[in-house]
Amino acid sequence: MPDLRVARTALSLFGCVEAGGTKFVCGLGTGPDDLQLTHIPTTSPTDTMEKVIGFFREAGSLSAIGVGAFGPVDLRSASPTFGFVTSTPKVDWKDFDLAGTLQRALDVPVGFDTDVNAAAAGEARWGAGRGIPDFLYLTVGTGIGGGALVNGEVIHGLLHPEMGHIRIPHDLKEDPFPGCCPYHFDCLEGLASGPAIQARWGVPASQLAPDHPGWALEARYLAFGLATWVCTLSPQRILIGGGVMQQTRLFPLIRQELLRLLNGYIQVKAILQDIDRYVVPPQLGSRAGVLGAMVLAEHIYRNPSARIGAPLAGADAWR
Repeated sequence: MPDLRVARTALSLFGCVEAGGTKFVCGLGTGPDDLQLTHIPTTSPTDTMEKVIGFFREAGSLSAIGVGAFGPVDLRSASPTFGFVTSTPKVDWKDFDLAGTLQRALDVPVGFDTDVNAAAAGEARWGAGRGIPDFLYLTVGTGIGGGALVNGEVIHGLLHPEMGHIRIPHDLKEDPFPGCCPYHFDCLEGLASGPAIQARWGVPASQLAPDHPGWALEARYLAFGLATWVCTLSPQRILIGGGVMQQTRLFPLIRQELLRLLNGYIQVKAILQDIDRYVVPPQLGSRAGVLGAMVLAEHIYRNPSARIGAPLAGADAWR
């Protein structure tokens, strides 16, 4: 574990957590340049949170902590389960008070949002979404999730977006795999997440040969999702991260399939001529989520009267 005795300066020291289904990425710092990270496996809530809290206690005095969490989570400020992980397929974490546990143990303000909303906030502050008021961030890994900025605001809405659970065309003759989502079977996540790839083909995405037909199928499913969001949210850019997207061969396949599905209907240069700059990987790479959690920490620190999970200020306020 790195030395956590970070020297205090005039800048506030923030803690940040990307709470994922397989690991919690915990960080300390004031921004990307001095970010210190550690990784804690996601096991039981008791064991995981004990290690997370211990990490931050070693750091000394923090101004605030931000958390971007797997979900679904409750972001409704008036709800009695505000700050909880709710109906997650991870049974041990169902109805767990994630934000409140950190706040009570460490006695600091805690900013809270979904992991993908946090990643979108990080990319808006320091990455490929900087200066763009309307963009989409999608992660494709253990699950599929999406966060969107519209007019510089991260969307929350009734609960928060669950973009991985949209329904997409599924040709059972071509792809007899029934899907692996415990709620919807063959939603986008059930057909195109990392676990879906492994269940369908018997090996993880990282072991599929470059010419394996699974790549074309994966690109088609993801492009179905992108086409839906292009037509509904009209993003100015789409960022796609996550473990599955480490297979960079997917990007040209997805771009080509998205053009085919839109079929010339969206007549804008960004799509018709500049598709290579329209569908792109996140600039912050694997640090997008944890740096986005730092944006949440900074927001709650600067707005101490805000509740956990309060909507972020517009993109210009993050810079």
